[in-house]
Amino acid sequence: MTGRVIDKIIRSKRKTLSIEVTRDARLLVRAPLRMPRETIDRFVAQKRGWIEKKKREAQKKRASAAPKRFEKGEKYLYLGRSYPLKIVENGKMSLSFSDGFVLSVNRWADARMLFVEWYKARATEVIQERLLYYADLSGIEYTLFRITSAQKRWGSCNSRGNLHFAWRLVMAPLDVVDYVVVHELAHIVEKNHSARFWHRVECILPDYRTRRAWLKKNGTILVL
Repeated sequence: MTGRVIDKIIRSKRKTLSIEVTRDARLLVRAPLRMPRETIDRFVAQKRGWIEKKKREAQKKRASAAPKRFEKGEKYLYLGRSYPLKIVENGKMSLSFSDGFVLSVNRWADARMLFVEWYKARATEVIQERLLYYADLSGIEYTLFRITSAQKRWGSCNSRGNLHFAWRLVMAPLDVVDYVVVHELAHIVEKNHSARFWHRVECILPDYRTRRAWLKKNGTILVL
């Protein structure tokens, strides 16, 4: 591995070298202003194994995050597990689910709409159940909740105690869904991300950091 694999070098007044593999599998190096290129290349070469591993992971995530083509065998996430798609002739239902998705071939043109409707329905069921559980556990009351098509937020809470959750959230593992539910419930009492807010979340979910980290790392693959 030589310096040619480096996609970008960012020089600053820092004293040490650091490397980062971005979401699009590019290699960024942050280096001191006057550090020789040869030193940078040598450092990168020493990290070859780590870099190749991270690039493979990034490329795999990019493939998972690509828009779905609704083809036979393609995998779709639900509560953290991947399920294959089967396309059948004369299906009794346009789209059904039983340890895998079954799409009627004569509704293939409407596949994206059918999947969105299915996910929204499941999100309503799952999140309502989790909200009722954690509202009772925490003693926090909410006014109502809605399922949205938000792309940049997993959940939100307004001043009236109304909660909103992106339907894509139901693709994540249930413990991650629970984290977002508890996060938004806590905002009914604590409006910002203060120490008191995080303490309230931690009292309900002592391992919330692990759940939050999963969502931060894998949120890009929760797409349709």
